[in-house]
Amino acid sequence: MTAKARQKRAARHLPAFLAAVRKQGTIVAGDRVLAACSGGPDSVALVAILMKLRDEMPLEIRLAHFNHRLRDGAGEDERFVRDLARRWGLPVIVDSADVRAFAAGKKLNLEEAGRDLRYAFLRRAAAETGATKIATGHTMTDQAETVLMRLMRGTGLSGLAGIATVLSGETCPVVRPLLGIAGRDLRAWLAAEGIAFRVDPSNIDRRFLRNRVRAELLPELEARYAPQVIAHIARLAAIAREEDELLAAFVRELSDEFIIRKGRDTSLDLKTLPLLLPALARRVAREFLRELRGDLRDVSYDDVEDLLALGEGKEMSLGRGVILCREGGRLGRKRRRPKARAYEIRWDGTGEVVVAPAGMIFGGARRKAGERGASFKGDDRTVAALDLAKLEFPLVIRSRKPGDIYRPFGAPGRKKLKEILRAKGIPAADRNRLPVFLCGGEIVWAPGLPVAEKYKVTGTTESVFSIRLKRGRPRPVQGRASGA
Repeated sequence: MTAKARQKRAARHLPAFLAAVRKQGTIVAGDRVLAACSGGPDSVALVAILMKLRDEMPLEIRLAHFNHRLRDGAGEDERFVRDLARRWGLPVIVDSADVRAFAAGKKLNLEEAGRDLRYAFLRRAAAETGATKIATGHTMTDQAETVLMRLMRGTGLSGLAGIATVLSGETCPVVRPLLGIAGRDLRAWLAAEGIAFRVDPSNIDRRFLRNRVRAELLPELEARYAPQVIAHIARLAAIAREEDELLAAFVRELSDEFIIRKGRDTSLDLKTLPLLLPALARRVAREFLRELRGDLRDVSYDDVEDLLALGEGKEMSLGRGVILCREGGRLGRKRRRPKARAYEIRWDGTGEVVVAPAGMIFGGARRKAGERGASFKGDDRTVAALDLAKLEFPLVIRSRKPGDIYRPFGAPGRKKLKEILRAKGIPAADRNRLPVFLCGGEIVWAPGLPVAEKYKVTGTTESVFSIRLKRGRPRPVQGRASGA
């Protein structure tokens, strides 16, 4: 191709490129842009287009190059970018890191490790240089590849949104000005302009899925199914992102009804959440996980479904040391608690008894069953009414033990105390400290549960012994309680 032909071809592309960038609105007059430049065609085209845009609006442009040290040509790429910056009269900031060592230490794959280190460098560089935007060279083709790869993994609406045009950040936003431009058009323009760039051999290695999508799948779709498939997929991503953002805003408000935040603890109400439409329930669950983990990386659709279906008292692991546990209908992070200390107290039933390990105080009272105005209907949680004639003192107050069983009032038979407590929704931490009242080695009552069937008040009961859980600070113990 002659120089004149190349110029005509370049002249056709450039106005469309500039119009696409202007329409997107990610770069505006007065911006100080830190352009991520690997030396590859897309990032070089990004810098070249920014320089063309600078001809029509005030812009400051600075290059940033991160050397991943993953291949033999990495040093040549760095020298190329330094030379490009010198030839084009642009400042450049360069950094490098041992990506392999970082990946091994953080248990990440190389792609994840490289991305994390690269973006950390770009944010540092932006802060040091006072940049208002970090610009990357992602193209419409990158968008189509990303959406197709996520489709293969079984993505949802958020995954279909693909690469974000703007990614907010503490220092400044990351913008992708070239998302409206196909990669091959950029390469054609670079060739027409005679602008050199580097080629990363790993980008043509077909062992990697993205490279197979780029070299095999997309060309096949364009040739045999839809010539404009890249643009159509990019439009799908744009629509999905807008609708996903709309849903996300609604779910953030809805989440306040189901996500309980108390100090540093965050839990999810699983009693009522599954009553929502499944799509909303999944999104609220994802919002809960985002708060717990900081992001949703490695959280799958199946993870969310398992979370919503988690049974009472069950646990699930979400990696990164996050173990969730459902207790009392709420799902929260399982925390290591000190093992409850075993205790045993003998009580003659008079006055008050302090059960310090449980943080509780109980009082006892004896009354005639036929006494006027007397009511012996306990509320299980704080009061127990027992047939005095069936009791032998002293009663034993102790911590729960493995294998404890008793027959609650109205139950057809004996049950494990642990299962009864779990069914009542009493959290495990409370179960371990819960005092159990015994007579002659048999359980007569535990706060939160019905009295034992054997010791219930009946129509033939003459005298009633009431145990009442008292709140507040301990008062002097009048009864005779002694440690066993």
